[in-house]
Amino acid sequence: MSNQSLSSLLAASTVDLDSYETLYKHFHAHPELSLQEAETASRAASHLESLHAGYEIHTSIGGHGLAGVLRNGTGKTILLRADMDALPVQEDTGLDYASKVTMRDNDDLIKPVMHACGHDMHVTALLAAAERLAKMRGSWSGTLIVLFQPNEERAGGAQAMVDDGLYSKVPVPDIVLGQHVMAMRAGSVLSKLGNILSEADSFKITLFGRGGHGSMPHRTVDPVIMAASVVMKLQTIVSREVPPDQFAVVTVGSLQAGHTENIISDKAVVRVNVRTQNHGVRNQVLAAIRRVVNGECEASGATKEPLIEETTKFPLSVNDVAVSKSVHRSFEDFFGDRFDPNTACWTASEDYSILGSSQGKPCCFWFFGGVDENTWDEAEEKGRLHEDISVNHSPFFAPVIQPTLRTGVDTLCLAALTFLREL
Repeated sequence: MSNQSLSSLLAASTVDLDSYETLYKHFHAHPELSLQEAETASRAASHLESLHAGYEIHTSIGGHGLAGVLRNGTGKTILLRADMDALPVQEDTGLDYASKVTMRDNDDLIKPVMHACGHDMHVTALLAAAERLAKMRGSWSGTLIVLFQPNEERAGGAQAMVDDGLYSKVPVPDIVLGQHVMAMRAGSVLSKLGNILSEADSFKITLFGRGGHGSMPHRTVDPVIMAASVVMKLQTIVSREVPPDQFAVVTVGSLQAGHTENIISDKAVVRVNVRTQNHGVRNQVLAAIRRVVNGECEASGATKEPLIEETTKFPLSVNDVAVSKSVHRSFEDFFGDRFDPNTACWTASEDYSILGSSQGKPCCFWFFGGVDENTWDEAEEKGRLHEDISVNHSPFFAPVIQPTLRTGVDTLCLAALTFLREL
């Protein structure tokens, strides 16, 4: 095996990204909600087959999960992962390939659907990396797994694939690698050692009142007032209970009650999302949420105890130190000052690490930027990054295709080759 540097090897081994730009636009225009990613998975599987590169393709794992295995001699087994699902968001980017899709969600409601978190970019980058690494097989040895995961947004896809026998179909990887496009300057790459993504817990909280006529509030127990009190009190958990040197976020993302203005509903539903980076803080915050909800219901005269249901749970994502140091060296050599190995632990969350932690295997995760360089630089110069740069999950979020796609392909190939070329 040649001792040629990874940077020079990649520079000499390219794929035509024009066709992948077209493929990206297709995925962006045809998003699918969590647990409904059938067409995305089918298109990805068909593309892997069309490469005629020798990938063993396994479909319908844990729902619509897909894995391709390329065996290329002895060596490490490396898993590269991309997520496929989209979000219930009405796209407002104005792009000529913007989504106009609507789908029925798991609550049987028709919702607009958008790739507002960049998973379309993840799928496209991994498909391009799969082609590039297959063409480079004379320069590496080992086994490559390219895995396309469903249901990341609802925190269930990685575990579902494992539970459905993923590792009876594909080899257990020595290392799991993943990435995410973010609202950062395009061409930039960030990572860190240790904790890289926050733990997350989400809850559906149902508050019970007594409904009645809007003109007779004294004959009712108003769940809207009850819910409003809960929402306001929840905001004091982080500001007044969590130590200032610890991280926590408590977000109320939805409050639903009633259907018209002259009827006081008999219940309200509050949906809460929590982010933490420390198990002790997590336990403190979750206990405080239950205390607040129960206390406000009692104070309001609720007709029965609140129902608190956990809806999603993301693990704390931890970058293995030894694995990440190796990946970082490859990134530093290739990207130079466009790579920052010392980003803070991000407040977002991911479930990809379950693909490794379930087997006791190490993981490494990184971020790459998707904001047009001139747009970013102008906003930064004006001190308006928060106002002018749309973040993930926004109806305006859409990565500039290049150099974002090229960077996402480069990072995947570099990270995989870091271990597939070890002698």
